Amino acid sequence: MTVDRDDARDPAADPPKRLAFVITRSDSVGGAQVCVQGLAEGMRDAGHRVRVFVGAPPGVEAPFVDRMRDAGLDVETLPQLVREIRPGTDLRGLLQLRAALARFDPDLVSAHSTKAGWLARAAAKSLGKPAIFTAHGWLFGPGPLRGRAWVARHAEWVTAPLADAVVTVSEWDRNAALAHGVVHPDKMVTVYNAVPDLPLALRADPKGEPPRLVAVARLEEPKDPLTLLEAAALVRQRLGERGWTLDLIGDGPLRPKVEARLAALDLGERVRLLGTRDDVPAQLAAAQVFILPSRHEGFPISILEAMRAGLPVVSSDVGGVSEALGRAGDRGRLVTPGDPAALADALTELITDPELRARLGAAARADYEARFTFEQHLHRTWAVYRSVL
Repeated sequence: MTVDRDDARDPAADPPKRLAFVITRSDSVGGAQVCVQGLAEGMRDAGHRVRVFVGAPPGVEAPFVDRMRDAGLDVETLPQLVREIRPGTDLRGLLQLRAALARFDPDLVSAHSTKAGWLARAAAKSLGKPAIFTAHGWLFGPGPLRGRAWVARHAEWVTAPLADAVVTVSEWDRNAALAHGVVHPDKMVTVYNAVPDLPLALRADPKGEPPRLVAVARLEEPKDPLTLLEAAALVRQRLGERGWTLDLIGDGPLRPKVEARLAALDLGERVRLLGTRDDVPAQLAAAQVFILPSRHEGFPISILEAMRAGLPVVSSDVGGVSEALGRAGDRGRLVTPGDPAALADALTELITDPELRARLGAAARADYEARFTFEQHLHRTWAVYRSVL
């Protein structure tokens, strides 16, 4: 592969190709799903023939499938393509995926997320088709491996040679792969995630008072909403009656624990659980600060959405987050994951200083325009695709 992260080419400049996108989960719409849908729509609009193959087990709601079909995309659901590691189901999923790809006869297979990456690369190679795997974060980091991370590393080591190129969404992820020797450096390229721009009406006013803090993430362990609640309690203790509110947007398996802790901390007047929303851009436009307290991330799209809105960001320093926010503190604040006091320090600073919020928000918006527009992402991704076609 002869392409680097700064190469770019308009996909409309080349003859139409048949492109297959593969991803496992359809029961939620996270960063990987947003990326797949954006690329599928962008390549389709550039004149290419696109089909998305997505796992959709029977009896499980599939909002991602509905969302893609509403956008007019060609979608094929595969009941045996599941996220969990299940040897028997995985073999059936591989055969089902291979048959579906054979019917579509793509020029290129683009696989997204860990499990889809393993199966789609094997299916594509068996059909003699080029395959590109996009890693939206690994199940392992640069450090020592144990348990599931060890299994994931070895599975990646086995399947990596089946890909013609591996795209990482951050340099952190690229370095993790290099540290464990799972992918040859010449086969990897970093292409940052991106989000399409929105109308001016959906820009935030960070100076607004009283400040509204917003976190957009599933209520699950890696996103660490409980640490955010502990930080909110500390902020209330420090600031007394000063006005501010915190809204958590998202749902998930931790909701009962979050509700219980919210009640125990007596934060009901300050903190609301809004559940899953389909108006996140409008919610961000009505906010003054964005928060991501995760313990694990790759390169979170939610931060890019906040930067697009012109919001200052407070985030855990995990994964590739610092590659979006930088370490100079001019676009937001990075804090130690799992540390309520550090998170409370950053939130207190921004709640009490509207001029700082405005300055950080403007810098975040400018950086979005310079580095994270969807057109840049689409053109850089097409340069990678084109290098293996």
